[in-house]
Amino acid sequence: MVEQTVKTIEKNHINFHFVPTDKFKTITAVAKFKAPLMRDTVTKRALLPFVLKQGTKHHRSEKELQMRLDELYGALLHITTTKKGESDILHFQLEFANEKFIEQSGDITNAALKLFHEVIFSPLIENDMFDNQIVIREKRQLENKINAIYDNKVAYANERLIDEMYKEEPFSLHIDGYVDELESIDGQQLANYYEQMIAEDELDIYVLGDFEVEEIEGTVTNLFIRQTAPKQTVDISEAKRSHPIEPKKVVEADAIQQAKLHIGYRTNILYDDDQYSALQVFNGLFGAFPNSKLFMNVREKHSLAYYIASRIESHIGLLMVYGGVETSEYENTYTIIAQQLEEIRQGNFTETELTGVQELIVSNVKETLDHPGGTIELLYQQVLGKKQLTPQLFIKQIEQVTKEAVIKVANEINLDTIYVLAGKAGE
Repeated sequence: MVEQTVKTIEKNHINFHFVPTDKFKTITAVAKFKAPLMRDTVTKRALLPFVLKQGTKHHRSEKELQMRLDELYGALLHITTTKKGESDILHFQLEFANEKFIEQSGDITNAALKLFHEVIFSPLIENDMFDNQIVIREKRQLENKINAIYDNKVAYANERLIDEMYKEEPFSLHIDGYVDELESIDGQQLANYYEQMIAEDELDIYVLGDFEVEEIEGTVTNLFIRQTAPKQTVDISEAKRSHPIEPKKVVEADAIQQAKLHIGYRTNILYDDDQYSALQVFNGLFGAFPNSKLFMNVREKHSLAYYIASRIESHIGLLMVYGGVETSEYENTYTIIAQQLEEIRQGNFTETELTGVQELIVSNVKETLDHPGGTIELLYQQVLGKKQLTPQLFIKQIEQVTKEAVIKVANEINLDTIYVLAGKAGE
């Protein structure tokens, strides 16, 4: 596998990352604004993508902005918020055609990058405020999104597990914000916060595609300029890595046929730990794949779950198991889940199983690298985790994980919280 070339420079108080590749016929630009997860800002940040999509100073409505994107051969604009560990990230992405592959197309790249800059740095703010009618309308859209979580019982159970497991910790904050905080947000308040965010957040800009690095570097660094250095940083303290706690169980009732059993463990391992690759392999053996111990034993052998899987959150040290079970069987299901963890702790898996999981992880990484956005996400993991770990090096480390390393990781994992959303008949 060819090592991915990335040129990273810091200029104008921005971290620029240029990723030349001939794999794609499009160019992808991504800007990521990172700030600490905080209760008094999370709802404003969740609202911003809705409002920013409604236009810019020169494209003064959602329709005008979309028309300009269409003129750029169907360029695609996405604005979202995501939660990674204790970071709140506002993500801008523009994917547009590369003029190298379109005859007589003109300079699409410069035009697209100027529009990308305009969306971020020249939104539709007049008299120091966003249009209040737009803000009121988009607050309703965000409110509907927040309320819809309750109707998606898997997502709701995930949210409730994290509520209980990370009480008093920033990671418990809901990335879509809170309905009770929406009412007080107006156009002026939101614009003031956006200006603060632009000035103070850590900002990383990625450009990926088939281009000459020097040429793109000159264009982008001359276009994207900040006058002030970022003021907000996010650090996961060493104390967060080791969080001994008496395990707790929370059972709530709802009018559902299928109970949701969600279990949270503290892995005590973050992205920058030497054991990170072994944790990934552990998770593959435990519950990440259809041939994992959870799937084969809980679902296939004992028929206790409609679905069962596990995943890890690399920047907070969370291992989550989630399944759909009969309400009357959730305790039996948990017992068998615990047995599967103990099996790995005791080394009761074969070298063949280990190799199979390693191959699946490597295949998933390579598949992710087949998409521009996926490649950028893998590269941004290094920024979040404050560790140089290229996708190619990560693959190499996965392939070198030993059985002993997996056993060691399994024995460092601690149960924290069991959350059950049960059918009322089983209350």
